[in-house]
Amino acid sequence: MYRFLLSRRWAIITLIALLLIPAMIRLGFWQLHRHEARVARNELIASSLTAPPVAFDSLSPAPGFAVPTGLTWRTVTASGHYDPAHEFVVRGRTEPGGSSIGYFVVTPLQLADGHGEVLVNRGWVESGADATSYPPVPAPPAGEVTVTGRMRADETTASSGIRDRGGLPDRQYKLINSHQQAEASGASVLGGYLELVSTRPDPGTGPEPLAEPDHSDIGPHMAYAVQWWLFCALVPVGLVVLARREAKDNAEQARTAAEPELVEA
Repeated sequence: MYRFLLSRRWAIITLIALLLIPAMIRLGFWQLHRHEARVARNELIASSLTAPPVAFDSLSPAPGFAVPTGLTWRTVTASGHYDPAHEFVVRGRTEPGGSSIGYFVVTPLQLADGHGEVLVNRGWVESGADATSYPPVPAPPAGEVTVTGRMRADETTASSGIRDRGGLPDRQYKLINSHQQAEASGASVLGGYLELVSTRPDPGTGPEPLAEPDHSDIGPHMAYAVQWWLFCALVPVGLVVLARREAKDNAEQARTAAEPELVEA
């Protein structure tokens, strides 16, 4: 009744099923690892944002310092005077909570203790009249200020997926990178940058502030992992169902072919 399982067609079907099972198991674990990474990222952001503020230069002690993942999003403070002469904008950035494309405004802050400069991402502004014009940017507050924000690592093409390119208009860049700005200005720029949350004294107006990162959404990865493993479990079940159906069809065809012979007899 099940001799058809020895056929070439069923050998191919069985081989495909045997290949699908480990592939689906692996895809399930891939999604599980993505889920675990997302949960770990959310926990890191939550703990960093709620940690007591510390001085920026206590975490990034020198130019060229590479901010490690464990310090990213840490609440930091810095005091000093803004350096509007070396302010720049970063092209192709999305409006906070929206979809409009504009610019991030980054202004160096000269630290009051003379330790160097800190790049401060003051927020988002709309694009200018055309792609080559410097956009209208609210001036940074004059005098000494104390800023509080989130610690961020230097952006690179590898980390951001943004292709850095030259030939841009004056004071316009694609990435926020302390190495790049140190070369451009000749200043001692500490590694990483500060994503502004608040300023003391309050300047009143400024670029649109950036919202803190979402650290509550765990994404669909766990659901996808479960789906892949369910699909894996269904493969042998499907083989059994398919084999039984074919056996039933073969038996029905044999019975139908035998009926005329019985009538003639």
